[in-house]
Amino acid sequence: MSATLAAAAAPHAAVVADGGFKAPGVADLWQPLVGNGAFAFTRPALVLLLSVGLLGWFFVAVSRKLEVVPSKRQFKAELVYGFVRDTIGRDVIGSKDFRRFLPLLFTLFTVILVNNLAGIIPFVQFPTFSRIAFPVVAALIVYVCYHVVGVRAKGGVWPYLKSIMPPGIPGWIGWFVYILELVTFFITRPLTLALRLFGNMLAGHLLLLVFTVGGEYMLLHGGNIGIRGAGVVSFLFTIVMTLFELVIEFLQAFIFTMLAAIYIAGALAEEH
Repeated sequence: MSATLAAAAAPHAAVVADGGFKAPGVADLWQPLVGNGAFAFTRPALVLLLSVGLLGWFFVAVSRKLEVVPSKRQFKAELVYGFVRDTIGRDVIGSKDFRRFLPLLFTLFTVILVNNLAGIIPFVQFPTFSRIAFPVVAALIVYVCYHVVGVRAKGGVWPYLKSIMPPGIPGWIGWFVYILELVTFFITRPLTLALRLFGNMLAGHLLLLVFTVGGEYMLLHGGNIGIRGAGVVSFLFTIVMTLFELVIEFLQAFIFTMLAAIYIAGALAEEH
C-alpha cells in the first residue's frame, strides 16, 4: 500500500538538487490531467465522476433485482440505506418529515464516504474532498436546501427570518442575539460544514504522504542503519495511520450528513 501511495503521489516527494528531502505540501495536490488553470480537468474530478458512476450502477443494479432473501449485494445496499434512514433521517428529522429528505441524505452520505475512502484505495489514493471546491459545493447544496425548507415551512421569507430568534430572550439583548443567530445560520454553518470535511481529508492525506515518502527516502538514502530503521518505522506508522484514516473517513461522511439533517430539522421546527 505504501508503494502505491508513493507512486500515486509522484510529485509529492522529491530529492532536490542538493540531495535533501522535499516534504509533500498542499501545492502538490493540484494534479491536472487535461489542461491547466481554472478549467483544467483534474485527478480528483475524475475520481468524483467515477465514484458517482459506480454508485449509480450499483444501486440501480440492486434495485432491479430485489429479493425477499437478499443477496450479499442487496444486503450491503440495504445496510447502508437503513443506516442513513434510521440513524440519521428518522432519528434527527422525525418520523413525520424524514422520508422526503432521504434521497438527499443518502446521496450525501454515500458520495462523501466513497470519495473519502478513495484516499486509501490502492492506485487511486486521493480523497476528493481534500480539494476545497468539492466540500464547498456539498455545503452549498445543504445551505440552499435548509433555507428553502425553512421559508416554505414558515410561510415566507420574513416569518422564517423572525423564527431564527430564540424565544424568551430579553429585549435589551435581543438584537445582539439575533445578529449572532443570523451569522450562524447564513455564514458559520456552511463555512464550518465545508471546512471541517476539507480540513480532515487534507490533513489525513498529507499525513499518510509524509510517513510514506519520508520512509521511502530514509530507506533509499539513509546514511546509516539508524536512519534506515527509522524508515521502516515510518512505513509501519503508515499502516497504523491508514487504519486510523479509515475511521476518520467514515466519521466525516457521517458527521456531514448528520449536520445536514440537523439543519433541516431546525428549519422545520415550530420554534428555533
